[in-house]
Amino acid sequence: MLYLASQSPRRRQLLEQLGYRFRVLDVEVPECPGDDEAAAAYVERVARDKAAAGWTQVGAEVEACVLAADTEVVIDGQVLGKPADAEAARSMLRRLRGRDHEVLSAVCCMRDGVQRVLSKRSIVRFAALGDADIDTYVASGEPFGKAGSYAIQGRAAAFISHLEGSYSAVMGLPLFETASLLRGTGLREGA
Repeated sequence: MLYLASQSPRRRQLLEQLGYRFRVLDVEVPECPGDDEAAAAYVERVARDKAAAGWTQVGAEVEACVLAADTEVVIDGQVLGKPADAEAARSMLRRLRGRDHEVLSAVCCMRDGVQRVLSKRSIVRFAALGDADIDTYVASGEPFGKAGSYAIQGRAAAFISHLEGSYSAVMGLPLFETASLLRGTGLREGA
């Protein structure tokens, strides 16, 4: 049985695209980078921690497979995280406007107590947004709960002038990497 250790509706939608049946687990893990922890290591660690938390819930189940992911926006080496409020969202979007930034996404698959992790790095370029564009977007409510204060699959798609990498990874679940991990466990679509 496949379990998705995430409450993200985007991750559920993306995993459904691959044709797998799954159950959703609600896991809570701290999402705060260590003092000298590199952004890529942080994203992989959080994905591993989420998978381990999910495994704790179902690990005794025979044939259980737990999938978890983390996605973060990184600019100037700093992980932006999710905005705490409207001012934090505006601040993040002002930092991103007119610039390239990284989106790091890691996916972890845990089966038989063994974790496998794959990562994807994407580069996103935002257009030079005006303050009014940012204020309107923040007022829409879409930035909240989103890494870097934006959703590529939503209104923010109009801000993105260039994408190098994986659209699904920026959305929250790198589908190529996820499919590869799941095939490696022997799980088949529709199972």
